[in-house]
Amino acid sequence: MTLAARLLLHYFQLESYQFQGYFKTVGRQWRRAFLPGLALNAAYVVSFLGLSGLLNAEPFFFLPLAFLQIVLGYLFYRQAVKTSQKKKFALTARMKRLYVVLILVCLAAVYLNIRGLGAADDLERMHASWGLLALILFYLRPSLFLPLLVALAGLLALPIERLIFHLYFRDAEKKLLENPRLIRIGITGSYGKTSTKFILAEILSQKYNVLATPASFNTPMGVTRIIRERLTPAHQVFIGEMGARHVGEIKELSRLVHPQIGILTAVGPQHLDTFKTLERIEKTKYELIDALPEGGLSVFLNDGGIVARLYEKTRKPKMLAGKEGADAWATDVHVSPQGSHFTLHLGDWEPFECATPLLGRHNIGNILAACCVAKHLGLNREQIRRGIQQLKPVEHRLQLLKTAGGVTVIDDAFNTNPTSSKEALKVLSSFPGRRVIVTPGMVELGAEEARYNEEFGQAMAEAVDVAVLVGKRHTEPIQKGLKEKGFPIENIHVVASLDEAITVVNGILKPGDVVMYENDLPDHYNEG
Repeated sequence: MTLAARLLLHYFQLESYQFQGYFKTVGRQWRRAFLPGLALNAAYVVSFLGLSGLLNAEPFFFLPLAFLQIVLGYLFYRQAVKTSQKKKFALTARMKRLYVVLILVCLAAVYLNIRGLGAADDLERMHASWGLLALILFYLRPSLFLPLLVALAGLLALPIERLIFHLYFRDAEKKLLENPRLIRIGITGSYGKTSTKFILAEILSQKYNVLATPASFNTPMGVTRIIRERLTPAHQVFIGEMGARHVGEIKELSRLVHPQIGILTAVGPQHLDTFKTLERIEKTKYELIDALPEGGLSVFLNDGGIVARLYEKTRKPKMLAGKEGADAWATDVHVSPQGSHFTLHLGDWEPFECATPLLGRHNIGNILAACCVAKHLGLNREQIRRGIQQLKPVEHRLQLLKTAGGVTVIDDAFNTNPTSSKEALKVLSSFPGRRVIVTPGMVELGAEEARYNEEFGQAMAEAVDVAVLVGKRHTEPIQKGLKEKGFPIENIHVVASLDEAITVVNGILKPGDVVMYENDLPDHYNEG
């Protein structure tokens, strides 16, 4: 059974070992989730019936059954391993411990099943006493409940994992605080935090030795691991990205990092399936500002809405970026497929010209927030200008890729949201030639998901010439939005998987075309 549970364990890992997300994935992927257990149970029933004549002649008739179960389980394991995965299954120390607990749970389940129902040679007596119910119960094996057994193993392993995490957490916290000269910066927001983190790290590296959490390492365990494994006494600045799906998670990360500077990039509809309301998202993101010391600096990226309101209510030292007359803003902005040029206004300094290869007007806002921190930490104009010029696109975030066939590819495959999707469409529409988009739409938006995807489809109709939609069921709202705006039906291609989408795209692209990959469904959302 543990071999057959490989896919379920991957689902559990993809959901960061969160039970709510795991059960949602099992419900969404119920065919894949329950198929291994059903197959194991069916094989048991068929084999048992075939061997029933040996009940009194062969005391070891269960051995062929056990062998068949192992072979079948191995086949499901191999199938899970061979399945194309965007985020590979990682046999981490935690997963190894979970495997051990799952083996014990499965053994206990089999033992209780046998003890509760009696041995095979008691079947006739059971049938005489309980009738049809005895037959049903006898053939109802623990493998049928494999998704529940995985969850039970995760629950039983939880106290061990919490103890281990607590020890690692305290060790990382101690390592951060033992260097009193280390500048600690926290960045959070519904979106924009990863890009802002890399922008800030590049600019500050013009003066300081900087360690920033890589990629999207933004959970307590992820940040803890980076501190323990990579932080050295030579580092002068630590930048920690802080992500969250539940209220209280930013507070926990702040207890680890003890930030002296905090940046809030945005508050918007992201992870609504777990937060439920925008108010809860706002409360969670502001936990970073609450955690700053009295003399700590908070930087807000003006959005004219929630973030601007949070800036106004903050009484600690603060800076505002993105609003004319504030602490940092841009004028003479020119955005093109080659990048952006703008005049930077930074506090009481004389304005100066800046250029960056980053795509999109929204990235200028991220740069402005980073410049506020850079000026506060003593960088001069030339260092800031040079840092902006040396910025590189973050992987899978409006990353421009040139191909040998004269086709331009824009990789924006990292999870999108209503705000970033609009900015991405603006970037795509700025390119000449025929514009193609490949997208499954947005996920993790709770009850509002269909509405946001329909609006995405409406906006898409104004910016693209061909739409390749991944996932028939999930993209129905996008199709509806496209059709409402009169988008040609013959230019809408609906496919089951990313691989199929690539095949379609390769068949229609011509030199001079531009194709954008906007969002990429995680493995546990894929319909293919």
